[in-house]
Amino acid sequence: MIAALLLLCAAALLAAPRLLVRVERLRTSPRAALLVWQSLSLSAVLCLLTAAPLALVHPQPWPAPVEVAILVVAAIASVGVLVRLLVNGHNVGTRIRASRDEHRRLVDLVGRHEGDHTRVLPSQELSAYCVPGAGSRLVITEAALAALPDEQLVAVVAHEEAHLRERHDLVLEFFTVLHTATPRLLRTDAALREVALLVEVLADRAARDEVGEVALGRALVALAEATGEDLTPGASVGAGAAAARIRLLVADDPAPWQTLVLYGICVAAFVTPPLLAVTVAL
Repeated sequence: MIAALLLLCAAALLAAPRLLVRVERLRTSPRAALLVWQSLSLSAVLCLLTAAPLALVHPQPWPAPVEVAILVVAAIASVGVLVRLLVNGHNVGTRIRASRDEHRRLVDLVGRHEGDHTRVLPSQELSAYCVPGAGSRLVITEAALAALPDEQLVAVVAHEEAHLRERHDLVLEFFTVLHTATPRLLRTDAALREVALLVEVLADRAARDEVGEVALGRALVALAEATGEDLTPGASVGAGAAAARIRLLVADDPAPWQTLVLYGICVAAFVTPPLLAVTVAL
């Protein structure tokens, strides 16, 4: 019973993002919403990992075929998630760090050094980004320096500095590992896109507080137009979703109850499965 209950909890936790991704208002509380996404995935993974061990510790007086079937499913889920968690954690971390090290060497080689960690690339593409991690770099192209007014440059730099300062790369890496560790049929790639968008919104909030929404909004439009991104309302949300980010710049601040509800969901995601398991065990 405990194993079956934890498997059902995991399925429910993994299904929740399919509904939450449709509630765009949650993006107005980006930090709380990001914690919700993380907590749902982490709690689901913990349910899957503990299903088989708890089934062995607390066997149920069910007919043998049913008990064996549940134990087999729980064992497959627990072992499968554990293996994928370890393998994906290693692969994702290794791949990302190797890519960053190579990229850092390249921008150091071809870019003009401006201070300790800023590099200016001789490119005609309007672009700015950061390379996080040890020896972080803030990279901006000469085209961006030439095309963007001073206040927009300050906004772009503030956005990228927020990514580096708050280590948003670790948030994305952690969520990616959790996401890919769960069964393919239960997860949705919309969750990854939503988490990537929320990370961008967090950096936008930091830049907005520093330079204001007008300068940041104009910088977002200029960078999006340079890459041919669709800025029309209703454009698909991806990692660079400028249209959604611009809308959020002028969106009303959320009511305090909305943020409290989101934090409550985080707590419930972690507390409910073990409480149910303990209740059944007793």
